[in-house]
Amino acid sequence: MNDSSWRARPMPPAGGGPVPHADGGAPGGARGGRGPVPPPTGFWGPPDQGSASAGPAHGTPDPQQTRPMPTVPGSGGNQDDRDRGAARHSGSPSQPSQPPTPPQKKRAGRDLRAAIGVGLGLGVVIIASLFIVKAVFVGVIAAAVVVGLWELSSRLSEKKYIRIPLVPLAVGGAAMVVAGYLRGAEGAFVTMALTALAALVWRMAEPPEDYLRDVTAGVFAAFYVPFLATFVALMLAAEDGAWRVLTFLLLTVVSDTGAYAIGWRFGRHKLAPRISPGKTREGLVGAVAFAMAAGALCMEFLIDGGRWWQGLLLGLAVAASATLGDLGESMIKRDLGIKDMGRLLPGHGGIMDRLDSLLPTAPVVWLLLVIFVGGG
Repeated sequence: MNDSSWRARPMPPAGGGPVPHADGGAPGGARGGRGPVPPPTGFWGPPDQGSASAGPAHGTPDPQQTRPMPTVPGSGGNQDDRDRGAARHSGSPSQPSQPPTPPQKKRAGRDLRAAIGVGLGLGVVIIASLFIVKAVFVGVIAAAVVVGLWELSSRLSEKKYIRIPLVPLAVGGAAMVVAGYLRGAEGAFVTMALTALAALVWRMAEPPEDYLRDVTAGVFAAFYVPFLATFVALMLAAEDGAWRVLTFLLLTVVSDTGAYAIGWRFGRHKLAPRISPGKTREGLVGAVAFAMAAGALCMEFLIDGGRWWQGLLLGLAVAASATLGDLGESMIKRDLGIKDMGRLLPGHGGIMDRLDSLLPTAPVVWLLLVIFVGGG
């Protein structure tokens, strides 16, 4: 036991003998070459020098004399000092319990001010381009696709040493979005096939090692980012395309907001702890409830020929696809060992961190709107 950890004032030995010194030696003994240490005086007064209970000769301390004895209540000394001495003694059965730590307030884990500011800024750009000139919004989709492909290819190269052919993917991805807007689904499918073929040919200019791995990742990237984003352009091509795209965006954002708000406040049971520990079953319930309510309102007031019950089904499908898309993106990031795909958007991460819910939701909303109200 470390002597410095015991601060209780020693008791005088029975019979009035000398009080053991804090260094462990008896009065008159030598320790480390020092001279005799004078006995302490203070509360107990000077010791009785003639007591037969003094330690053995030659300055050897008597263990019974040198072992400090804890003070007992009522024996004098400051009570706070005695309590502190007992607390420092790790083996003391009378160690006082530590006061309970006050519960920590939950925090969002991101800079909410920056996230809200960036989100509002993006919302203004999207809404303005969506309702003023549709072609400008097509350019916004194409730009998001190119940046998303760049983020994905950068992370794959850094963490897995996978070199996907970025140039043909970026050119083909932008062309895919434009073709979907101008030529419909047929144009999107054809452009997707040509983009995959271009990726295979482009990679042939490099050494053959890991060719299959790189082109497989390239085809996956072409499908995951630009092809799924093309369904937004397909919605936009309809006569009421702006309102369809707005409904798609609103339902996805409301689903994410409901999952965050309910999960942050009431979340107790993990949804997929191995993939995304922050997601809870309560959050999923919030996403479904919020999205279904928003879907009923959007189908009733924004979509021509829509019905509120169709909005309930649409909201349910959006909550499911948005959650699966978020989990899929989390699976990719966990495999890569990263938290965010990029740092372009303060408070959000990268473009891909914002597209994770939107990309798989776009074909779901496009298909259900075609079934409910037609292609437009």
